[in-house]
Amino acid sequence: MANHKSALKRIRRNEAVRVSNKYKHKTTRNAIKKLRDEEDKKAAEVLLPNVIGMIDKLAKRNIIHANKAANLKSKLTKKVATL
Repeated sequence: MANHKSALKRIRRNEAVRVSNKYKHKTTRNAIKKLRDEEDKKAAEVLLPNVIGMIDKLAKRNIIHANKAANLKSKLTKKVATL
C-alpha cells in the first residue's frame, strides 16, 4: 500500500481517470456500431461527423492510438459513401 499522501491521491486519481476513459471509449464504440448498422444514407451522413469527433477526442487524449483513429475514420467514411 502507498506510504505517502500524494501516492494515495494518485491512486484515487488514476482510478477516476480509468473509469472516465472506459466510459468514453465504450460510448464511442457503441456509436461506431450504430453507424455501421445504419442502412439509410441520410441518417448515416448525420451520424458520421459526430462519430468522427468522438474518435478524434479519444485519439487526442491517448485513449486510442492516432493511427487507429485514422483507420476507423477512413473505413467509416468509405462505408457511408457506398450507401
